[in-house]
Amino acid sequence: MTVRAVAARDHVRPGDQTVIAVELRHAPGFHTWPHEPVIPKEFAGVMPIATTIDITSSPAGTEPLAIQWPAPESVTVYYGAAPVALPSYVGNAVAYVPFRLADSLAPGRIEIGLRVRYQACDPRICYFPVTAALTVPLVVVPAGTPVQARLGDPALFAKFDLTTFGGAGALRPPPVTLSAFRWSLTIDPEGAGGMLLLLLLAAAGGLALNVTPCVLPLIPIKILGLRSAAGTLGRLRLLGVAMTAGVIGFWVALGAAIAFVSGFTAISSLFQTGWFAPLVGAVVAVMAIGMSGWFTVRLPQAIYRLNPRQDTIPGSLGFGVLTAVLSTPCTAPFMAGAAAWAATRAPATTLATFGAIGAGMSLPYFLLTLRPGLLARVPRGGAAGVAVKQVMALLMLAVAAFFLGSGISAWLQRPPQPVSRAWWWIVAGFVALAFTWLVRQTWRLTTARRPRAIATAVGAAGVLAAAWLGRGLASRGPIDWVYYTPAGFSSAVARGQVVVMEFTAEWCLNCKALEAAALNRREVAALLASPGVTPMRVDLTSDNPPGRAKLAELGWVGIPLLAVFGPGLNGGPPITYDSYTPGMVIDAVRRARPPARPGSVP
Repeated sequence: MTVRAVAARDHVRPGDQTVIAVELRHAPGFHTWPHEPVIPKEFAGVMPIATTIDITSSPAGTEPLAIQWPAPESVTVYYGAAPVALPSYVGNAVAYVPFRLADSLAPGRIEIGLRVRYQACDPRICYFPVTAALTVPLVVVPAGTPVQARLGDPALFAKFDLTTFGGAGALRPPPVTLSAFRWSLTIDPEGAGGMLLLLLLAAAGGLALNVTPCVLPLIPIKILGLRSAAGTLGRLRLLGVAMTAGVIGFWVALGAAIAFVSGFTAISSLFQTGWFAPLVGAVVAVMAIGMSGWFTVRLPQAIYRLNPRQDTIPGSLGFGVLTAVLSTPCTAPFMAGAAAWAATRAPATTLATFGAIGAGMSLPYFLLTLRPGLLARVPRGGAAGVAVKQVMALLMLAVAAFFLGSGISAWLQRPPQPVSRAWWWIVAGFVALAFTWLVRQTWRLTTARRPRAIATAVGAAGVLAAAWLGRGLASRGPIDWVYYTPAGFSSAVARGQVVVMEFTAEWCLNCKALEAAALNRREVAALLASPGVTPMRVDLTSDNPPGRAKLAELGWVGIPLLAVFGPGLNGGPPITYDSYTPGMVIDAVRRARPPARPGSVP
């Protein structure tokens, strides 16, 4: 194979933005490991050589931006006893290295040095890695000098996603479109106030995370903890600052992992580590048991520091981290798009966006410490406070069962086979037990009719809701899904089918909500079962290399996602939604169907 580097234009001006294309030309039958290699389970222990591009030299005033890597393609290799699909770079794979040129850049000739490292393979063996040193010359002309606005080689730069040129020839990032159901918002991140608006939307999404099912049980617990310190204003505010720091610190750390850790591309990457979900479930279960007061278990002192009953700085800090961790299975309108966009930007932008999510999420707790009068009606303790903690402890056990169940089921799954859903009944059981305990404790603590009636009505509704949710979440639903394989998808497309592809996972609560509210509706399920339509599910509960490669091919880094392919789109890109209604799904399928023949019945 050969490697070359080509600049979009050989003449640039101070203040311009330009891009260098690095083309990897593979001979037929050869491929290279991608920038973020995906190791199939059959190749456990294999140490791939990732394709990398390093900037070895660039003059002052040239600022490199995030590299845009090509989407890997599936290649069949025979490195073991059976053929395995391996995501790889093949053919003429092109990576793009954008640069921003400072206004102070002096006119003259400059050179940008690149070092490209790769490992070429054929279907049976991989060869020694190769490092290629490349030099790209550029001529900087004075500001205001006319330059060619057209890219030098249209075919080479066809897949570059930042193709909006200003009137003076500057290359600028395209606007960011954030969507939520039928609403969409387009923002220019380079325009006045554009970045600020993106950060505000990310913060609003973080604020909304507080009402997600995993975080909600923790809020009364933290309020009770703050109430016990409400008499000392300085200490109350110190605890609030500590919890705020824990929430923001987690989200910034997550942004840093996305920005700097190879292979970590989205929030969902946490759940594909294999250890994250079971570890969180175990920690939450230990906290719930200790908080309930039903058992006395001597644990290491470090664990007691995370106990929400301990109004300490380490306890509030750890509680903030845990609150943020428990929100990771969920997302909020516009937040997912902002986070996905930030994951592909420069590290500073990534960190700022994820920090904004954390700031929005921690805002209610911080404001509560600034206005301690809002805590006046919350009881300091006593039997009522203990009962509230016990109910919350049972709900936290439901949360623990969710994380443990999703983690263990991921260990047992063998993609593309579906994952077991039986553990959802355990989650539903703890929820039902929590509402039952609420009724029991209310009747034990008071003889007043009104509190008893309210508690009984709430408890009965909660038990019925738990049974309904357990039945819905543990079942396969009314749609006969075909589980994704590259060969199965290619076959469906070749037959002229409309393919409705759902990217989902058992730990993705937004995916479950959309599935129940939109896909499992009778009219949608009937449409997906009609002739000419293939419902296809990409299950990312566990590590699914072909599924993740397909997600990357569509330009997405997280889930949920619904992609509709079909002949009616005339070879154009699929219709994609990260949030949708039944009407939107029906409309997308109709648009993707082949045009009706004259005289046929639509």
